[in-house]
Amino acid sequence: MSSGPAPFGENDGDYPLPAFSFSVQIDQCDGDIDAAFREVSGIHTEMQTESLVEGGENRFVHELPKGNKQGRLSLKRGLMAKDSKLGTWCKDVLENGLGDGATTLISPRQVKVSLLNKERNPIRTWVFVNAYPIRWELEALNSTKNEVAVERIDLAYQYSTRQET
Repeated sequence: MSSGPAPFGENDGDYPLPAFSFSVQIDQCDGDIDAAFREVSGIHTEMQTESLVEGGENRFVHELPKGNKQGRLSLKRGLMAKDSKLGTWCKDVLENGLGDGATTLISPRQVKVSLLNKERNPIRTWVFVNAYPIRWELEALNSTKNEVAVERIDLAYQYSTRQET
């Protein structure tokens, strides 16, 4: 007796999927050894709704769809090297401003985050279109801990898609 299709990846022994094996690719930063991350968060899309109360009907409120709202992709990693392509892109976008004196235009890029199986092959990939940095933060420096200096880069993006591979 069959109970329907197996969950994604179960036939390969990859289910449930571990969250610790992933890769991040950023257009024009490929091959940059400094584009490795310890944590990626903010992968979500949310449908915004508008409440509508129907006259004469007090039992419920209609929730009407308005459109999708994208999250902000957060990437955490050890402090970048000075010659990092990723670091140069973030610096150009965040430090040059948007006024008339801006020397560099914001150059959006495509970002791919892939969840990997035990052979390091992509199982699922999320593609973030027209992404650009909106925040760079150095986490707390603490003289009482023996930890790596960690920075966080937040990216805004136009939309995202999820691909089964």
